[in-house]
Amino acid sequence: MFRQWWDSDFHPEGIEVVQAKEDKLDLKRTMPFIILHSACLLVFTVHWNWWVFLFAVLFYFFRMFAITAFYHRYFSHRAFSTSRPAQFAFALIGNMAMQRGALWWASTHRHHHKHSDDEHDIHSPRHKGFWWSHIGWITSHRNFPTDYTRIKDLAKFPELVFLNRHDFFVPLGVLAGCWFSGWLLQTFVPSMGVTGGEMAVWCGVVSTVALMHGTFFINSLAHVFGRRRFKTTDDSRNSLILAMITLGEGWHNNHHRYQYSARQGFYWWEVDISYYILKVMSWLGIVWDLQPVPARIYEEAKRQRHEGGH
Repeated sequence: MFRQWWDSDFHPEGIEVVQAKEDKLDLKRTMPFIILHSACLLVFTVHWNWWVFLFAVLFYFFRMFAITAFYHRYFSHRAFSTSRPAQFAFALIGNMAMQRGALWWASTHRHHHKHSDDEHDIHSPRHKGFWWSHIGWITSHRNFPTDYTRIKDLAKFPELVFLNRHDFFVPLGVLAGCWFSGWLLQTFVPSMGVTGGEMAVWCGVVSTVALMHGTFFINSLAHVFGRRRFKTTDDSRNSLILAMITLGEGWHNNHHRYQYSARQGFYWWEVDISYYILKVMSWLGIVWDLQPVPARIYEEAKRQRHEGGH
């Protein structure tokens, strides 16, 4: 029953059968979320330490960048190019966010854009409610398989397929690594007052849960809260608040109007930290061919702003 925890591609009944099942909460899929959220209560068993809190915040944004820039803009939309070692490295870092493998993430997200807010969208607030779009959908067994037919461009890399198939092991390594780093600081820099338990709880658990909900807000809140610059067929919206907690993903209406751009904050006043970092990485030769926003999209925005003024 639990083999899929260490082999995500194990579907003896076939993917088509799984995807045809009723869309509902599945206990096996829900248990990891219940355990992870319950573990947040462990903050009451460890001492408060500002160093540990700072490490947790930094670890949050480190992994958020891997999710926003690579899981989303690279793997899902191919908004820029990079080397094979770099794509593997950031697939590995993204896996640390405990949001499954990069190929599953990209496959699911491409399906979302194809069916955004219609009856086939697996996490649409319009059809299935806010909480289902936020976290319920990911606990449904029918949404668990990776549909490799949607990501043929990525499935040709065996190292990415391997990482995607065994996506449960990296999060376990993160928890162990957080505890071990705390033990090292406790042993060699005792003046910081850091312990392994504190690092495991704050960096391994609390930071991860915060990161998880920050990302999921784009599926849920970004389709019900904010402003709409473009008249898209879905309910996507722009939000500065969501952009700040997700390093730029909050400009969701922009993104749904033109999903292939490496930047989602289309204007200089729309803060998009992931894009700024990608720009620096392009100067260093780590990434290249950052796809811009076409002039016709800016013209459309100008035209709709003018029409709205009247």
